[in-house]
Amino acid sequence: MTSHGETDPLLVYAAMNRRFPLALTTGLLSALWGWAAVSFNLPGWAGFLGCTAWFACPKPNLSGFLTTLCTLLSGVLWAQVIIYGSALAPQVEMLSYAMTGIVAFLMCMQARHLLLSFVPGTFIGACATFAAQGEWKSVTPALVLGLLFGFAMKSSGSWLAARLAAKSEQAA
Repeated sequence: MTSHGETDPLLVYAAMNRRFPLALTTGLLSALWGWAAVSFNLPGWAGFLGCTAWFACPKPNLSGFLTTLCTLLSGVLWAQVIIYGSALAPQVEMLSYAMTGIVAFLMCMQARHLLLSFVPGTFIGACATFAAQGEWKSVTPALVLGLLFGFAMKSSGSWLAARLAAKSEQAA
């Protein structure tokens, strides 16, 4: 309520629009991630890929978190297989292409296992590793921390949305 006994319009808007709380918590935690990435000398973009993987995963809660974590990490591993496998005979370009095709096939096939069933997570982990020129030691913690930040963004946004909705109902 405002000082005039009216319901705060921002509270009403936030309660009616469930995206507002998620946008707010995502913005605040994105700023915090940006600071953390610089502070710990991690690639910030890789953290945002971990965060994005969480938002894209269709599974909720701990099950989705573990699936996303496992697929991101498997993608990092698969990228290393391609990088090191291709380096065995760098003069034979066809080997690199064949290795990429075989590994991409295996990345999709691993999805028959429950914890590896989020194929986009696997490709996100691999792409992040390629983008970092194979520097898995910096990409891996950034992906994992980004995943944690994504989980915190979505969880805190849902929590805030529920609180605002309850407050709005009380005011009505």
